[in-house]
Amino acid sequence: MNVEKTRSKSGLLLDAFEKNVDGKQTGLYILTNKNGCEVAVTNYGAKIVSLMVPDKNGTLTDVVTGHQTIDDYLTSEEPYFGAVCGRVANRIAKGKFTLDGKEYTLAINNGPNHLHGGIKGFNAVVWDVKEISDSSIKLFYLSVDGEEGYPGNLSVTVTYVLTDDNALDIYYEAETDKPTILNLTNHSYFNLSGAGDPYIGDHILKLIADEYLPTDETAIPYGKPEPVVGTPMDFTVAHAIGERIDDDFQQLIFGNGYDHNYIINKENEDDYVFAGVCESPKTGIKMEIFTSQPGIQLYTGNWMTGNFVGKNGQRYPKRSAVCFETQHYPDSIHHPEYPSVVLRPGTIFRSRTTYKFLV
Repeated sequence: MNVEKTRSKSGLLLDAFEKNVDGKQTGLYILTNKNGCEVAVTNYGAKIVSLMVPDKNGTLTDVVTGHQTIDDYLTSEEPYFGAVCGRVANRIAKGKFTLDGKEYTLAINNGPNHLHGGIKGFNAVVWDVKEISDSSIKLFYLSVDGEEGYPGNLSVTVTYVLTDDNALDIYYEAETDKPTILNLTNHSYFNLSGAGDPYIGDHILKLIADEYLPTDETAIPYGKPEPVVGTPMDFTVAHAIGERIDDDFQQLIFGNGYDHNYIINKENEDDYVFAGVCESPKTGIKMEIFTSQPGIQLYTGNWMTGNFVGKNGQRYPKRSAVCFETQHYPDSIHHPEYPSVVLRPGTIFRSRTTYKFLV
């Protein structure tokens, strides 16, 4: 038997991801490029399970957290590892919104608020594999009218492409048959020192964002963006993530660290731009972030526990990963001044995010 076909370079057994879930078959799909990089994706939650890129010595390093089997994903205390989150990623205050004069009620699953699409968001459903090649996979999900309380039959396509310049491109597309709201993101937890390294505080981060959204203690933005300058929220000049993370600053106290939406500097809301760069001093792996989304949620794994064993016997303690969730702003539906998350029939939602790896 060809060992390459049964196991990923990151040590994952392909058949450990084969299961019937909700009447649909799950699997693990391997993407490669000419440089030997590898991305492993499962169609359960459209999750990125592993992402192997070269470090400064040319050694392939897995830079995302995850699980070893589909069963572990089904019961995980970290249900968003590597997942596509939706129908609306991030938070909606009090789990209610009004659209065209009608009020909709959603699950309250994060303090007093609705988070990442509800009890069974896009992270917890089986997507259909529409196309697969050596370097790309196209996944499709139909979210039916009323699912998790949202209106409209929503057709969503997510395409992952591993390019030969060591970038992971993520393309999103969606259409609806009724007015609805939509905010899609990928929730990969990165550690550029290698998944399982205990702390991302030494990672050097620069974000092309002069403003961020301060929040209340439940992570709902007050409204108006504030300048980052003169605060520990400022990454316009590169800083180690852990340098100021425990400062006596109200926003960091509320978030137990960074868990905030940064407003990416751009001329037009939909422009695809360079949004930031993060680097591990240990491995020399540098990740550049590009996106057409208006915001990026910086989350420093403040609620990770290390309670469970992930891939290859690894544990993931507090702040052992960092997320860069490219997205529209949290709770946008209650803030008409924010970029709109309303999607109407006849309009196609499209966005693109790229994570590019260099040393």
